[in-house]
Amino acid sequence: MRELKDFDPNDPAVGLVHRIDKDTSGLLLIAKTPEAKTFLGKQFFNKTTHRSYTALVWGNFTEEEGRIEGNIGRDPKDRLRMNVFPPDSEIGKPAVTHYRVLERFGYTTLIECTLETGRTHQIRAHMKHIGHPLFGDERYGGTEILRGQRTSTYRAYIQNCLKLCNRQALHAQTLGFVHPITNQQMDFTSELPDDLAAVIEKWRNYINGKQELL
Repeated sequence: MRELKDFDPNDPAVGLVHRIDKDTSGLLLIAKTPEAKTFLGKQFFNKTTHRSYTALVWGNFTEEEGRIEGNIGRDPKDRLRMNVFPPDSEIGKPAVTHYRVLERFGYTTLIECTLETGRTHQIRAHMKHIGHPLFGDERYGGTEILRGQRTSTYRAYIQNCLKLCNRQALHAQTLGFVHPITNQQMDFTSELPDDLAAVIEKWRNYINGKQELL
């Protein structure tokens, strides 16, 4: 059996089947043979895989779940950021994100996002588009204080939260696919990393009144 250390990272026939954004934690799928990569890649192309992400976003939702549809393409003013365009636009590629509320913290919300498509920055761009940028997502405005109190104590609290999780609060938590050899359904779950778990707990304590803002 081939070991991952034997792989040539520049060989497009093996290796990563899909990608997640820089500074996003969680699950990745790696193919050890060209045949496996082709088999798995077709599942992503045909949208038969299951992927869900856990995200902490700014703001409170009025609904418990929702669907975001909008093409995703490069922002003409910032090539490192993606914009959302109308579904019937000729700009960008079609993208659909489903979300549901897991827990509410007043000024932020913990949600689960399930992808129909896998566009660059899809969740980050879609959430920004509907007014709920990911907490800590500097590129999409998530490091600004978008909800809450106008006090120095609250500002210090937010800065402490941002120090706990110094990145966009996004984690690729589940991944499901059909195994290329056994044809069995495989489902995996990744626990929240320490930084994201810590900032979620800090918000949970805050909304429950169990700790001071600092």
